[in-house]
Parts: sequence; structure tokens; C-alpha cells
Amino acid sequence: MRGLSRRDLLGHMGSGLGVMAMADLLKADGLLKGDQIDINPSAPHAARRPHFAPRARNVVVIFCSGALSHLDSFDYKPELIKRHDTPLPGGDDLVTFQGANGNVHQPLYPFRPRGECGKMTSDLLPHIGELSDDLCYIHSLHTKTATHGPGENCMSTGFILEGFPSMGAWATYGLGSECEDLPAFVAIPDPRGVPQSSINNWGPGFLPAAFQGTPFNAATPVRNIARPGGVSAEKDRATRAYLKELNETHMRRYAGDSELAARIASYEMAARMQLSVPEVTDLSSESKQTREMYGTDDANATKAGFARNCLLARRLIERGVRFVQLFNGAYAMGEGKGNWDGHRQLKTDYDIHGPILDQPAAALIRDLKQRGLLEETLVVLCTEFGRMPTFQAGTQGRDHNPSGFTAVLAGAGVKAPFSYGTTDEFGWKAEENPVSVHDLHATILHLMGLDHKRLTYYHNGLERRLTDVHGEVVRGILRS
Repeated sequence: MRGLSRRDLLGHMGSGLGVMAMADLLKADGLLKGDQIDINPSAPHAARRPHFAPRARNVVVIFCSGALSHLDSFDYKPELIKRHDTPLPGGDDLVTFQGANGNVHQPLYPFRPRGECGKMTSDLLPHIGELSDDLCYIHSLHTKTATHGPGENCMSTGFILEGFPSMGAWATYGLGSECEDLPAFVAIPDPRGVPQSSINNWGPGFLPAAFQGTPFNAATPVRNIARPGGVSAEKDRATRAYLKELNETHMRRYAGDSELAARIASYEMAARMQLSVPEVTDLSSESKQTREMYGTDDANATKAGFARNCLLARRLIERGVRFVQLFNGAYAMGEGKGNWDGHRQLKTDYDIHGPILDQPAAALIRDLKQRGLLEETLVVLCTEFGRMPTFQAGTQGRDHNPSGFTAVLAGAGVKAPFSYGTTDEFGWKAEENPVSVHDLHATILHLMGLDHKRLTYYHNGLERRLTDVHGEVVRGILRS
């Protein structure tokens, strides 16, 4: 048998490269789409069929910016109390994100059994703890980074680098929306400002811009949709009608101009939002009992603002918005001051932040349940990473810990009351049934009826997805 000559080898290589180049060109022209989703540019948010029957029609993510300490909230570790103020076993000369660590430190808030299930949660967040019979705790999360910006990127997009689509963008790219007069994806910034990674948390990355989150909250309206003061409603309607006629004429002449179709769709949505957004953000129609449950008139202005944001989230879900990302904590005020980054004086900071989050977030879950919305809505309370079982040397706070932390889920398709996975006896590292951020994302998409391996978008020569090349659905938390 004749061996392969150098000329044969080069010839075969050339053929292979040619096939790869042809595939790339076909992809770029939309002629080789694989499993990509066919988007109508004139209706980018039209409802699309999921891969399989979904358990969740909508998702609310409550993102606690700054890394909420799992050890002082949801992950009960008696060993921390037993070994308080002693060296962490295996932590000799331990150096973490900000430097050297001191001894093990017990939880800064007492833990008590909550609900009929008796789940141990702390007095930091008692209202949320009281809902434990309706909650699913994942105690074995771990992530790729110990830095806030990249950590937020990872939790929101699956990647520590910038430029990747957020999970809300992926969800609305895959499913569209059944709501015609509100955005499919809404990001609700904290009353104190935006998280450290800002718009990366709700950006479209390389997906079409139509799938980015629209940021607004109960106090700050959507920008650039209000009619100018000098233009009457009648004149505005007449102008839009004439513009629509011109656009339709142009579309008939240039039927393949998808960019124009996308712009028209965007303008038409903005016009509808002139009516829908003021209505959905007007909380005065809510009963006094509902407003009191959330705490919208609390004497603490920040808590009242966050409570109004939580109530806004329910109103958006009620009206069919597909994905709502609700932020608790911001970075404009500095380390630990307006967020959960408790390095120096954790208890002093958390005494402020706990009440702001607790009652409103619990009210949101309770309100969704009593209105029958929780059965089709997945609520995810998460943060970018956890905190260490030790105090930082010379401080009264805990350093960053990407090796183990907790997320809390409620609603559509998840077991409750239920606890999944564990960290070690000190709450340092995920030990039993570890769950990566990619696994969490795969599970969220699965509950929405999307196979994370099939939800892809061709970009720069690669079929990209939210979970990169990783991720497995955490089937242990799913209801049968």
C-alpha cells in the first residue's frame, strides 16, 4: 500500500480548508443555520415555540450585587460556631482576594428553624426564611472568579469577559414574548444605582440588539419614549401613520432589508410603550394591603424604593414580560456601603442591607403565589459568589469566596421545600453535588423549555451558547 505523499497531504489539507471556508460563508449568508432560531426582523419578539413543554413561562432573577454571604444567611454551619476564633483547618497562611485571613468566625446572625420543614436560616433575612416551605436551596454553587465585575458577568452571561449575551437576552432570543406592548426583557436597577458590571448584566452581546434588556425601575422611567411637549397627541399619531406608510412603501421596494424592518419594529414598540409603561409603573392602583406587604411606603427610602421595584416586577410578569432581572445593591456608594460586599464591617453593613432586601423580596414571592403566577414563574435569588468562613486579618468582615455559595429558587418546576448540594463543614468549598454557574443556566433554560445545547448563535466562526461548552441540567431539583 502506497504511503501518503507530501503532495497528497497538502492536497487533502487544501480541500479541508476549502470546505471549512465554504461552511463559514454559508453560515454568514444564513444558508447553513443548523439549529439556530429563525427571527423575523419585523417582529423580533414574536412568541416562538420552545424545544419542549416548559414549566416556566416567565423568570424573575433577584441579583444581590456585592456577594451576599451564604454563611450569614442560608447555609447553616454549626462547625463555625464550634470552631469560632480558631484557625481554619487546611487554611494555613491562607490568602484570598484582598489578602491574609484570620480565624474562623461564627455566623453574625442567629439561625433558626423556619416553616413547617424546619429549614435553618438566619435572622438576617427572616421574611425570606419564613417562605422555606416554598423554596429550593442550592448550597453547592461555585464560580470561576473572585472579582465582582467578572463575577457578575459570569452569573449573568456565563463568561467572565465582557461582550457576551445575558441570560435574559438568550431567553428572549429563544422564546420571544407574548406581550406586545412591553419589552420582552426588563432590567430593574436598584434605587441606589447600577451593579458594578452595569449593562453587561442585561446586554445583548453578539445577539441582535433587539434582545437586550430595557432598564427602568419604579422611580426612573424608560428614556426617550415620551412625546415632546410641543407635539400634540393628534399630531404625533398622524406623523407615525405617515411614517408607517413611507416605511411600508420602502419595504415593498426593498423586501430583504432586515435592518429597516428591525428599526421599524423598535419604533413601533416605543410608540406602544408610551401608553403601557406609564400604566405598569403606576402603583397607585394597587391595594393598600398589597403596598404594605411589600413595604412601598416604608420610612427607609431605599427599602421603599426597592419594594416598589419588586411590586413593579410582579406587574411586569402579570402582563406577560418574559424575563425580569431585579437588582439589589449598587456600586456608586463604594465597597459595602450600597451593596453586599462586606469586607471591613460586615454586620454593620448587613444590618442596613438585610431589611432592604428581605420584606420586599419575600412579598414578591408570596404575591406571585397568591395570584397563581408562581406555578408558571421561576424566581431565582442569586449573587456573584460567596464569602469566606474566616474574617479577613485585621477586619470585621469576610473576603470573597468563589468555591462555594448559595442560590435560592422558587416556583415553576422546582422542588420545595428542598435543599440540594452542600459545602464542606465550614461552608468554604462546594462538596456534595457541586453546581457550576453553567449548570444553573442550563437548568433555568430547561425550565423554560429550552435545551441549552441547542440554543445557539453563530458568531465569529463558532456556535456560541449561554453555557459555552459546559453545563448539565440539575435534575435533582426538578419536580417530576
